[in-house]
Amino acid sequence: MTEWSTFTEEAPKIAEVFLRRHRATGNLCMLGTLRADGSPRISPVEPMIFEGRLVIIGMPDTTKFKDLARDPRFCIHTATVDTTVGDGDAKLFGTVVDDTDTELHARFAQYLFDLSGMDLRGQEFDHFYVGRLTGASCIEAGEDRLTITIWKPGEGERVVYKG
Repeated sequence: MTEWSTFTEEAPKIAEVFLRRHRATGNLCMLGTLRADGSPRISPVEPMIFEGRLVIIGMPDTTKFKDLARDPRFCIHTATVDTTVGDGDAKLFGTVVDDTDTELHARFAQYLFDLSGMDLRGQEFDHFYVGRLTGASCIEAGEDRLTITIWKPGEGERVVYKG
């Protein structure tokens, strides 16, 4: 499993597409988790990149975070509004670790306050999930073909063309 900082070195194209789409939607992505019965759940989430980590936090006590507490596997998909995928899209696959480092939490809360004015400083996080990536892909549409870039840890990016 790979931290965000290593992922960006091994998969620069996918990281670039993910970050571009992430920013274009105001950080909105869709999070895929597994329900207790094994069926999939899709939920909106606003992951953030902080200190070389993919941080997935949100309102406490939500079902998506209960899913992750039970089964740490996830998929994050950039929010797609263009059916032709003209701006590309990206998916990240992995597992989360609930990082209990309170100093990390404090730095993140200060960062969030400086960035948005949301004040979580001095509050305890219900969960502080950090993504460890096990795979990723992105799609970019050209005039006559799709370019699909695929990554697995330690293997670099592989490109497949369709069309």
